[in-house]
Amino acid sequence: GVRLLLHGLCSNTTVKSLDLKGNNLRTVGAEALGKLLRQNKSIRSLTLEWNSLGMWEEGFSFFCQGLGANNFLQRLDLRNNQINHQGAGELAMALTQNASLQELDLRWNNIGLLGGRALLNCLHSNKTLKRLELAGNNVPGDILKAVEQALDHNQDRETILSEAQNQMNILSKEFLSLKEEKNKQFMDFVDTVDKQKEEKARSERTSAARISQLQEALDEQHSIMNSLKAKLQMTEAALALSEQKVHNLGELLNAVKQEQNCVVECHFRELQQQKQESADREGKLLHDLSAAGEKNLLLRNQVDELERKCKVQQEQLFQVKQDLTNTTAELKLRAVQAEERLETEKRRFKQSLEDMESLRVKEVDHMTQHMEASERSMHDRIQRLEAIRMSLEEELRQVKAAALTERGQAEEELIKVRTQTRLEEQQRLEHLTEKLRLMTESRDEAQNCCLKQKEMVAEAQAKVKQSSLYADGLRRRLDELQQDLRSKEEEKVTEVNKVKVELQEQIGHLEAERAAQDALREKIAALERQLKALSSNHREELLDKEGEISLLLEKLRMKEAEISRVREEEAQRASFLQNAIMAYVQGSPLGTQSSRK
Repeated sequence: GVRLLLHGLCSNTTVKSLDLKGNNLRTVGAEALGKLLRQNKSIRSLTLEWNSLGMWEEGFSFFCQGLGANNFLQRLDLRNNQINHQGAGELAMALTQNASLQELDLRWNNIGLLGGRALLNCLHSNKTLKRLELAGNNVPGDILKAVEQALDHNQDRETILSEAQNQMNILSKEFLSLKEEKNKQFMDFVDTVDKQKEEKARSERTSAARISQLQEALDEQHSIMNSLKAKLQMTEAALALSEQKVHNLGELLNAVKQEQNCVVECHFRELQQQKQESADREGKLLHDLSAAGEKNLLLRNQVDELERKCKVQQEQLFQVKQDLTNTTAELKLRAVQAEERLETEKRRFKQSLEDMESLRVKEVDHMTQHMEASERSMHDRIQRLEAIRMSLEEELRQVKAAALTERGQAEEELIKVRTQTRLEEQQRLEHLTEKLRLMTESRDEAQNCCLKQKEMVAEAQAKVKQSSLYADGLRRRLDELQQDLRSKEEEKVTEVNKVKVELQEQIGHLEAERAAQDALREKIAALERQLKALSSNHREELLDKEGEISLLLEKLRMKEAEISRVREEEAQRASFLQNAIMAYVQGSPLGTQSSRK
């Protein structure tokens, strides 16, 4: 039941206090509590009185690990849980890691001397624990006093830190308020300056707009004048060009007539040249045909030579076959001779028949292998010669096909050359007729352009007179506008001087405020120095107290050593007394009677 309850509380975020007093929690409950302390972030108070958690070492160690990982629990009650010195050591390890627990109640357990020392040692690293109850644990009084002193140190440290934090908060608030006031004053000053700048910019924009309008009107008039002048110059240039064109056209007509005569003559010459070239090309083509015929003859000769080579190779093949037959006959004769020798050897050497038969078999096998190898080599040579013959026949076919294609290409080139010469003659005649027609049309157009340009010159002269009168009026208006501008510039100078005086006054006020801010900064620096001095003094006091604690601990160790010696001596004395009493009892008459009974 406890496991289910704690499993549900792991994800809870509203429960602040949990009381499980007297519920007989065992290892499962202790492990569930450790898991709860690891995952839960809302519980601030946990009561576990009368649960005997210290009896289960594994579960209690898991619980202590969860306590070390928790940073939200502030109060823990572990009264009457039979915690021994080992459990106290694990609790001390957890307290060194924990940074949130403020109250811990361990009354009526079995912590003892070793557990008290472990808890005292952990208080050197734990700075958050304020209250630790150790009554009813057989802990010596000096350890209890040392624990109280360590807790008092923690409380003093926390009070000093809280006071310093409060002072820092007060100073930061004052500094922020002063900063906000200065920012407000500066923003007001910046707003006034911006307003003055905007008014000045508006006046400058209006004046600049007027000036720009007048300047644009003047520029337009100048551009009109320049355009009219440019038109006059263009018309004059066009007239001069038209006169030159008329003169040039007359010259061109004469030149064209001369060119026509020259072209006719050149055309006649070109025709003659083309005829000669065509005759030369025909001669070249005939020459090429003769060369192709010669090539054909050479190819035929090559074919004949190849056929001769084929015949020679066939004769060689015939000779090779004859050689094969001769070699086979010789081999057969050798075999017959070998058989005769074997028969003679059989007659002579009857005892070594078996050995000789084996040798004969080996020689016959060797000869047959030699015959087969020679036959194979001859067959391979015949196949190679046949392949060479086939390749030569293919080369002959290719050469004949190439000769036929070259002859067809030469005939096609002759036909193309004749057609091209005819087309070129027709195109040249058409081009000359088009040139004559265009020259006549351009002469008529030039005469019309001359008449139109004379009319444009007269109109342009009239417009120039009107624009000169309009320009005089604009010049008078410009003089008036320049006088207005001068008066407005004088007014602007007076306004700028006034603004400068006001800005100087505001700068003086700002410098005074800046001096006040510097004084405040000096005060803040002095307060920070005081804080640093207080913190340094506090650190020195802490170091002194830690030194005193170390001395007290050494004294405690010395006293514990003396106590252990005294206990050993008392134990020895008690053993001596017990032995003496036992000896006395055994030696007395009462002891003898009791032994008899």
